[in-house]
Amino acid sequence: MKNTVKAHFDLLIERYPALESQGKHILAMFDTMAKSYYDGGKLLVCGNGGSCADAEHIVGELMKCFLIRRPIDDSLYSALSQYGDDGDALKANLEGALPAISLCGHNALTTAYLNDTEPTMTFAQQVVGYGRRGDVLLAISTSGNSKNCVYAATVAKATGLKVLALTGEKPSKLSALADVTVQAPSTETFKIQEYHLPIYHALCAMLEAEFFGGTGM
Repeated sequence: MKNTVKAHFDLLIERYPALESQGKHILAMFDTMAKSYYDGGKLLVCGNGGSCADAEHIVGELMKCFLIRRPIDDSLYSALSQYGDDGDALKANLEGALPAISLCGHNALTTAYLNDTEPTMTFAQQVVGYGRRGDVLLAISTSGNSKNCVYAATVAKATGLKVLALTGEKPSKLSALADVTVQAPSTETFKIQEYHLPIYHALCAMLEAEFFGGTGM
């Protein structure tokens, strides 16, 4: 593990010592996502309510710079040179990305599926469409039993995706399905959510350090 990656993990545990018991699971979650990205995969994220907002938040941190400036791929940088001023503007402003998709958006698709089919399977339908073997699904549920997240995880497992879960401390359907579960040390929804944010911020910082270097500290 790169020193900068470890520094972000160590800072998380220092600031939130109650998460120490979940340390090995947080590191396993990082390893799973990093391997997928190295292999050309992507991250799909889903959740409800506050966890829906978390899913969108995670995608925002991964798809653009979070703590450090990210250079775009050298081949893209060179290719943009042939497009004059527009190419120069793009070269100056585009950033490297770690591909991630929130399954909570796409209003036309989701409302059509809600209206025409089974509402609790909206996330699962998107896993069918977006998911490819080697990708990762991150399902966020404070109870760990949100039906639409469980359905998405089931389809993900059936199609060869790795499944990660962010839940509360109680055993759940998601924790039984997931390859890796990080269980926030609480049973109260708002407290679980308060732990989820620093966990995924640390994971995003660790991934950024792994793929784009620097400290961001």
